Amino acid sequence: MPRYRLTIEYDGGPYHGYQAQGPGLASVQAALETAIFKFSGERIRLQAAGRTDTGVHATGQVVHADLEKDWPARTVLNAINAHLVGEAVSVLEAQIAEGDWHARFSATERRYLYRILNRPAPPALDRGLVWHVKKPLDVEAMHAAAQVLIGHHDFTTFRDLQCQAKSPMKTLDHAAVARVGEEVHLTFASRSFLHRQVRSMTGTLVEVGTGRWTRADVKAALDARDRTACGPVAPPQGLYLTGVGYNEI
Repeated sequence: MPRYRLTIEYDGGPYHGYQAQGPGLASVQAALETAIFKFSGERIRLQAAGRTDTGVHATGQVVHADLEKDWPARTVLNAINAHLVGEAVSVLEAQIAEGDWHARFSATERRYLYRILNRPAPPALDRGLVWHVKKPLDVEAMHAAAQVLIGHHDFTTFRDLQCQAKSPMKTLDHAAVARVGEEVHLTFASRSFLHRQVRSMTGTLVEVGTGRWTRADVKAALDARDRTACGPVAPPQGLYLTGVGYNEI
């Protein structure tokens, strides 16, 4: 039974997150599994590198599908995309996975981008794809404060109350803030993240950017290990899962 590794992108706006939610609730997973069934006749359950919430996007999500028939990878890619017409989901790449490779358990890094449109005028073309913040943001102060979060910490402050992770301990490998034209981009990388951790960190760093918080306030919030110490949680529409890292042989 061949295992197909699929790299996908999607607009999270029309979906109730990546994970299948049941009848009547659109999800990225359900759209993909339906497309696979239509071309292969097989009812399968996809495995994903990570779950994204309602409204969160992806440009580099990775999933795998185990199919009974040994299809060429290019055929799988084209066939799935042909049956995704009308959906905000696309398969960018398909490969045959080697050995016991697993989309979730073999992953060594997840990378996220958060896009903030930082100008007075609201978005017209990117509505639903960015967080619009009118007030000018001090990007240098945000970047300096983000460095406080790098390393192995108890991230309870930035963990959603509904998070199902066994431990709040995580290692954040990368956190950076940069201005790109009229946008402010926040990038984060870690082996794994807690539920809504990136949006929680982003909202807190925006408080720094507007001058309401300082780097010391971010450090105090992290050290508090208390969800009530977190700043406002950023909305989902600016968040993108941009890539998943693996130890390739």
